Amino acid sequence: MTRIITLFCIFIAQIGFSQTADSYLEKIRNNEALLTAFFQQMPKGGDLHHHFSGSVYAEPLLERAIAEDFYLNLETMAVSKTKPEKGNWQTFSSLKNDGKLDYYQQQVMQTWSVKDYNGSVPSDDQFFDSFMKFEPTIAGHFAEGMLELKKRAIAENVSYIETQLSTIPCDMNVSDLTDFNTKLRQAAIQKDEKAVTKLLDELYKSIQKKDAKKYADDFNNNFIAKLHKDLKMDDERFTMRYQNFVLRFMEPVDLFKNLIIAFISSSESKLTAGVNIVSPEHGENSMKDYWLHMEMFKYCHSKFPNVKYTLHAGELTLGLVQPEDLTWHINDAIHIAGANRIGHGVDIAYEANSYDLLKYMSKNNIPIEINLVSNEFILKVKENRHPFTLYKEFNVPIVISTDDAGILRSNMTEQYVLLAKRYQDVNYETIKKYVYNSINYSFIQDESVKKQLIKDLDNRFKAFEAKFSKN
Repeated sequence: MTRIITLFCIFIAQIGFSQTADSYLEKIRNNEALLTAFFQQMPKGGDLHHHFSGSVYAEPLLERAIAEDFYLNLETMAVSKTKPEKGNWQTFSSLKNDGKLDYYQQQVMQTWSVKDYNGSVPSDDQFFDSFMKFEPTIAGHFAEGMLELKKRAIAENVSYIETQLSTIPCDMNVSDLTDFNTKLRQAAIQKDEKAVTKLLDELYKSIQKKDAKKYADDFNNNFIAKLHKDLKMDDERFTMRYQNFVLRFMEPVDLFKNLIIAFISSSESKLTAGVNIVSPEHGENSMKDYWLHMEMFKYCHSKFPNVKYTLHAGELTLGLVQPEDLTWHINDAIHIAGANRIGHGVDIAYEANSYDLLKYMSKNNIPIEINLVSNEFILKVKENRHPFTLYKEFNVPIVISTDDAGILRSNMTEQYVLLAKRYQDVNYETIKKYVYNSINYSFIQDESVKKQLIKDLDNRFKAFEAKFSKN
């Protein structure tokens, strides 16, 4: 990177830079080294589609596993603090003593991330399966990861991250409510909204009686607020906020319980910027319960109308699911759930009445979170197969995000390099607009914080664009 920036500076000196940032960008469209130097230094605002555990690079996680002498499964490359009963597990210290540590370090890196990916397993499996394999290294070490992300963001001129940090721990016993799983799914099959709402009303009352609020309060006060304050995450260079999220693969009662707690948390803390839903959208429960999940978000919105939420929707492509399953996920996320932003939205061209849907998103300022590197690796969707141009044509607000930069071995700079190289009709002013979108459409609850980030962005762009003025 140092050599690239040096090359950039030499080039500036050679040409005297009598042109604007816009005209310079047009000259370097097809040179990735020059594009990288340009976008590395350009202010990039916020990263709004950001999974904490997938954004920490594998190297520090592996170092931690070795330092704490975790057990390694020699077949799957999963790690554990204690030795599981089944499987071929060995400690890292024993691997070192046997002279095998270097070999397995390489295997771990290739399993916990896309490093040296060779297509031996499907790309979506490679990506989604990695999380649980390294997850034990994150527990108890959120601080180290947060500081790593802050340091990296500052280095590449990113001023804000809205990260999905952690699920909210909850040991609430809902065994007496399991009958609702069947009842909710039966009502969902019939698309009986009234029946679903009635069942959710009953569930909501039961969950409230089980003191759902205490889990939200504990998370807000003893985890989020404490970490945020102790680490001094907010300063004049950087700001971080946190999205609560629930897991799509859970049974309906468990998911709804967690969703209620997530909404309570976000309604009572200015640090928790909204709610999300994650896990593979093409998973069995994700597909089977998708409509039901959207109804759950709609219900939660009726109880907590001030809480914003963004939904992973349409992270699908032809061949991954049946064609008819590409036609309704974004529609339902917007028209039923009432999502404030959409994450991925890759299947938009297949959605029923897609033009009307795009017009609705534009009219109602519902942004799309574009994740170019992620969509290319997981879904094999890139260049003119990617719907970026479709969203742009219909003036849907666009924000550029990383998704999971650690697993994908990427960063925010690379997203903009790909954007500029692949879509050459997107000029500098439009790219700059996307950067401002990432703050304007953020879920920051404190308007004074948002205004300060915009002011800071103004100053950063002024300094950046001054590099292109006459000497």
